[in-house]
Amino acid sequence: MGQNELIKLANNIMPYGKHRGKRLIDLPENYVVWYYTNGLPKGEIGSLLALLYEIKLNGLEYLVHPLKRDLQ
Repeated sequence: MGQNELIKLANNIMPYGKHRGKRLIDLPENYVVWYYTNGLPKGEIGSLLALLYEIKLNGLEYLVHPLKRDLQ
């Protein structure tokens, strides 16, 4: 895990699903757990959701929130 992945978690937008349009870091924990339990998508989004799962599981979201940029 590097700083680049944390910045992506803070600023990348969920591209589909019930929470489409939300920043990844702002996804509800139960939604992230559901994905982790039922199968993560392939590719970068799946890797980011796996990292997000670990961050939320350990209560470390506060480390990512300061990395948010203004959406325009």
